[in-house]
Amino acid sequence: MPKGPATSASPVVPRVRRGYFESRYGQLHVHNAIPPGGGFDEGTSLLCLHATPRSGSSMLPLLSLMGMDRSVYAPDLPGYGNSDAPTARPSIADYANVIGDFCTTMRFRHLDVLGYQAGALVAAELAMALPAVVRRVVLVGVPVPDDAERDSFRRAPWPVAPSADGAHLLVEWNRTRNAVHEGAALESIASGFADKLANGPLAWWGMQAAMQYPAAERLRLITQPTLLIRSREGRGLDSARARELLPKARSVEQAQVYGSDLFESAATELSSVLREFLRG
Repeated sequence: MPKGPATSASPVVPRVRRGYFESRYGQLHVHNAIPPGGGFDEGTSLLCLHATPRSGSSMLPLLSLMGMDRSVYAPDLPGYGNSDAPTARPSIADYANVIGDFCTTMRFRHLDVLGYQAGALVAAELAMALPAVVRRVVLVGVPVPDDAERDSFRRAPWPVAPSADGAHLLVEWNRTRNAVHEGAALESIASGFADKLANGPLAWWGMQAAMQYPAAERLRLITQPTLLIRSREGRGLDSARARELLPKARSVEQAQVYGSDLFESAATELSSVLREFLRG
């Protein structure tokens, strides 16, 4: 029989899957990228912790890149995405305890951890709680609020609560639009907006935990090699303050200005920096 026309091979990409794990707050939803080769020669697994009020889905572009040669996990923190919410307002340590339970369930022997904004604080606490497991730490856009910023959030927490006339939608749309980098695609803004709204009226709990976190005392206790990436978004909390608290950390400042859509718009650049730091 005649042979059919030759077809080009499908590109080799990681398998990105989702799963649920039991946690102290109910079910924990986790995105997972698996190397296309099956993972037999992969590097140390990477755990990615998202900013709030987003979810682990904001990390998917990075998973697709870093998952080429290692397993990568991006859980939805409790109360975000498809993870069950705590019954009471949690602290950063509470979030870290849930992620620590996940690490125990997975029986990780070694693990690298990356966190963005509030997720960076959770990553820091996880590194302190599991010093024999967490090998290296990457902190991006670490929020270190001053008293005025804490007071401002206390008086007007966000995302704002839903209102019957829908006025909250315009408030949060504008906040989302102003938080992304200049020139961001409308689709990216809409995706972040929908992600935020899906987390419900308690979506402000994560930022509240970040505002109350004693960064000046806790961040100094990290013992693992640490990469500090300052997010040059020009908005929100000044992540540059974290540099003073982590004098031994390797510090990198983004060459370009990105916003809250950092992992969607600059995943390629970030993956290059991460591979160099996590090598070995």
